Amino acid sequence: MQRKSGGDSERQRVPQPLIKKRIASGRGAMEQPNVTHDGEAALTPIFWFAIVLTGVLTGLFGAGLMALLQFVEKLAFSYHGGSYENAVSATSNLHRVITLILAGVVGSVGWYFVRRYLSHEKSEIDDAIWRGDGELSFRRSAATSVISEVVIGMGASVGREAAPKLMGGASGSVLSHWFHLSPAQKKLLVACGGGAGLAAVYNVPLGGAIFTAEVLLGSFALPTVLTALACSLIATITGWIFLSSNATYADIPAYRFTGSIMVWSLLAGVIIGFLAVGYVRLIGWISARRATGTRILWAMPLVFGVVGVIGFWYPQLFGNGKDMAHDAFLGAGSLGLLFALFALKPLVTAATLGSGAAGGVFTPFLATGAVLGGFLGVAWVHLWPGSPVGAFALIGAAAMIGASMQAPLAGLVLVVELTHSGFNIMIPMMTATAIATLIVRQIDGYSIYSARLPRSGE
Repeated sequence: MQRKSGGDSERQRVPQPLIKKRIASGRGAMEQPNVTHDGEAALTPIFWFAIVLTGVLTGLFGAGLMALLQFVEKLAFSYHGGSYENAVSATSNLHRVITLILAGVVGSVGWYFVRRYLSHEKSEIDDAIWRGDGELSFRRSAATSVISEVVIGMGASVGREAAPKLMGGASGSVLSHWFHLSPAQKKLLVACGGGAGLAAVYNVPLGGAIFTAEVLLGSFALPTVLTALACSLIATITGWIFLSSNATYADIPAYRFTGSIMVWSLLAGVIIGFLAVGYVRLIGWISARRATGTRILWAMPLVFGVVGVIGFWYPQLFGNGKDMAHDAFLGAGSLGLLFALFALKPLVTAATLGSGAAGGVFTPFLATGAVLGGFLGVAWVHLWPGSPVGAFALIGAAAMIGASMQAPLAGLVLVVELTHSGFNIMIPMMTATAIATLIVRQIDGYSIYSARLPRSGE
C-alpha cells in the first residue's frame, strides 16, 4: 500500500517527473515538502523566459540608475570615485546646504506632479505583492525612481536601492502582460524582479534571492527559490557589464573570532533589538504623516535645508550612509562620533521620508547598525581589550538590518556579500541577529517595509 501511495502522489506532481519509475523504496519525492509542486504560479517555459528577460532588464535599469546617480554626484560635489563622504566634506558649508535645498526643490516639484497626475497608477512594490495583484505602473515607477536617484546624488539621506528594486518589479509587471501570465505568476515575477534590483546594484546575487524569498514572498519553497536565484543571478551578471563586480564595501579585514566578541554579541543583540523596535516605529509614524499635496512643495526644501545645516558638523549624513558604514567596518571613528551618527542617521532619514521623499531605508539602517556596533564595541574594548572595533560594526550591521527587515537570513547573507567578510565571526553575527530579530518580533513585529505601507485605500 505504501508503494502504491507513493506512486499515486508522484503522478500529482507539477511538473511531472521525467523518470516515472520510483526508487527502490517506493517512497515519493513529494514527501519532501519543498518539492511537491509549483504552487499557484506554474513554472512554464514562457514563465522561465519572462524570468530571464526580467533579470536582464533589471540589471540594465539598475546600471542606468547608478549611472544617473554618479552623474548627479559629480555635478553636485565633484565626486569622481572613492569616498562620497570626502567629496562632500571638501565643499563649503554654504555649498552643502544650498545643494540639499535645491534637491528638495527638485524632489518636491517632481513628486508633486507625479503624485497628482499619476495618482491612479501604482508604484509601491511591497504593497503590490503583499496586498495587491502585483500590478505596477511602469511610467510612475520610472519617474519616481529617476527623481529618487537625483535627490540622493545631491545628498538626500535615503537609500539608493529602492529605485532599482522598484524598476525590477515594474519590469516584471509589464512582461506579465506581454506574456499573458496568471495573477500568481505575475506576483512571483514582480517579487523576483524586486530582489534582483537589490542584487544588481549591490552585487549581492545570493542576498537578492534570499530577500525575494524571505521578505517579499515569505517562502523558501523550491519553485520560489529557483526563480529568485535565476533572476538575481541574471540581473547581477547583466549589471557587471557596466557596474563593478567587487564588494560594495571593499578591503574589510577577515576579523577573527574571540571570546570577547561572543559575549558582546549576546548583550548587543538585546540592545539592538530594542532600538530597532523604536526605529521601525519611527519610520511607521513618519510614513503615515508624510507631507502630501502642495505641502510637499515647502516641506521638502525646508527639511532638506535643516539636514544640510546638520551636515556642517556631520557631512557623513549626506547620501545613503555607505561611507559611514564603511568607516565603521574598518574600525574608524571615535566614541563621540559613532554615537552621534547612530543617533542622527535614523532621524534625518525619517525626516527626509516625512517631507514626502521616496527612497530606500536598507542602507541607512545598515549604516545605523554599523556605527551603533562600532560605538558599543569601542566602549566594550575598554572593559575587555583585544578585539577589533570593525568586527563589532559588522555584527551590529547584520543584527540591525536583519531585525529591522524581520529577515535574519537575508540580513546575514547581505552583510557577508556586501563586505566579503564576516565568515570567521559568523557565530556571534548569528547570535546577535537572532536575538535582535526575536525581540522585534515579540515586541512589535513590524519591519521597515511593513511599517511604510500606505493607509488602506490610499
